[in-house]
Amino acid sequence: MTLEQMRKEINSQPLTTYVSLTPSPDKQPNKFVCPICGSGTGNHSPEHKPTGALHLYPDSKRVICFSGGCFTDKGEDTLGALKIIWNCNEPEIFRRCGYDINNIAIGATGRPVHAFGQKNHETIPPNQDGARNGSQSDLNGIVENDPQTDYSNFFLQACQNLMQTEYHRGISIATLQRFQVGFVPDWRHPKAPDSVPTSPRLIVPTSQNSYLARDTRLDLTEIQKKYSKSKVGNVHIFNIQALWTSDKPVFIVEGEFDAMSICDAGGEAVGIGSTSMVSKLLETIQNSEKKPVQPLIVALDSDKAGHEAALKLSEGLKILNIPYFAYNIASPYKDANDFLLQDRQRLTEKVHAVNLNPERAVYAENNVSSHLQEFLYGISASVNTLCISTGFRQLDSVLDGGFYEGLYIIGAISSLGKTTLAMQICDNIADNGNDVLVFSLEMARSELMAKSISRLTLLDILRNGGDVKNAKTARGITTGSRYAGYSQTEKDLIHRASENYGKYAGNIYIYEGIGDIGTWQIRETVENHIRITGKKPVVLIDYLQILAPQDVKATDKQNTDKSVIELKRISRDFKIPVLAVSSFNRENFQP
Repeated sequence: MTLEQMRKEINSQPLTTYVSLTPSPDKQPNKFVCPICGSGTGNHSPEHKPTGALHLYPDSKRVICFSGGCFTDKGEDTLGALKIIWNCNEPEIFRRCGYDINNIAIGATGRPVHAFGQKNHETIPPNQDGARNGSQSDLNGIVENDPQTDYSNFFLQACQNLMQTEYHRGISIATLQRFQVGFVPDWRHPKAPDSVPTSPRLIVPTSQNSYLARDTRLDLTEIQKKYSKSKVGNVHIFNIQALWTSDKPVFIVEGEFDAMSICDAGGEAVGIGSTSMVSKLLETIQNSEKKPVQPLIVALDSDKAGHEAALKLSEGLKILNIPYFAYNIASPYKDANDFLLQDRQRLTEKVHAVNLNPERAVYAENNVSSHLQEFLYGISASVNTLCISTGFRQLDSVLDGGFYEGLYIIGAISSLGKTTLAMQICDNIADNGNDVLVFSLEMARSELMAKSISRLTLLDILRNGGDVKNAKTARGITTGSRYAGYSQTEKDLIHRASENYGKYAGNIYIYEGIGDIGTWQIRETVENHIRITGKKPVVLIDYLQILAPQDVKATDKQNTDKSVIELKRISRDFKIPVLAVSSFNRENFQP
């Protein structure tokens, strides 16, 4: 059995399978006394009423303590909860749960890492880049018997081929050569069989025994994209030695190309590889005999995972008493490499300011003068950017021409046609050649499509003449049993409406959700859409109140307020209109 299989098996069971919990005195199902903080008995509340602070969710198997903050805001899975309750590492958990860890099949996915602050059973002194010397690596004490391969000669050969590709991600040849980046036109993973096709790859060494192989092709299929970034050898942090040798502040970024982008802009950076490597970075610093010689700049990706990892890294650095500054230098771009590709000069200016005085640079980021030139550039860049018409002349007049960058709320009480109006606006926008992303959190994609085709049946009659009785409702479009009773005229009408819908349907993207779509997913979808299509979309959320909550502990109003703020940031960061349907409570309109 592999480690991942053990984790999945444990997480498939509720916490009560492994831990005896005291039910809450109020006898409500799935509510228990928290074994960590003791909340749930009523002794911690002024009224001495049982609160059932520990909640177990049967479907997701997640555990949340609503009183003591014993777990993260979103709770923990079963394995994560056991780590906290038992205060031990994974091997000990596996042992207590009845697994034989002496016969674990470690996957060939790179060197596993263990949680920050937990000691290994195997004590092997770290070398300069934080890896363990010898032929073994560990995962919380689990040893992988896999000899390390020396790739030095492979790197030298790849470096000689660097100029055979123009895929450099905007990074200068000098910087690529500094980090011994090379190119292999016909690369295949060392552990893959000969039947696996080769692919052209940039080779980025992360240590003498490991590297990143990045596919240089631009027209990748979805499967090829999944394997476009392959890591070979035991996992190491890119340019980790900069922590102890740099003469300037050191940026902590995610990707190897992000780190090289910062270096290319005149700075110094360490690439942790992924957000899961935050613990390894903290442990490497903790185990080192000396502290970093320069302040660290926490600058992980501008997405949900990057934000959460940045908070974890900042907290860890605070515990270790390491000077640091949290600075999302890449905003509004996803990461430093995107920033370099889009605006090298501006990135260079920001990096230079950090090099001179990191504290002042971070503080000055909110000073208006530092954004004045960018503001003026934005005005110049918007000369040819017209506002987007809603398709309704009077509404455009009220909006000073149509939709601009910003957040627009379409609000009314229930059943007044908010979604119908919003979709008609989106259809008009798409018909004019603009892309629209619709996040439908209540209605199915087929319902929204039927609404549009229904409307087009009526418009066809009004424009070309005919009996309005032949126009079809959305249900009349989707209910197949009714077609047997339709006349040929009615069928032809539906056919023409469907054809007209198809003329602009290619500009509409509908994402269905059932309370599982939040603002982070919307941000990532918008970012991917712009990256893949090159077009900035109009965004519609239907509707605001059923977006996934920002914080499960917060009230509905607090979560809605936070969602509004995040949607406003999305419109600002990507410079696009964002529309959100909002349902008002009827009681608010009673005299």
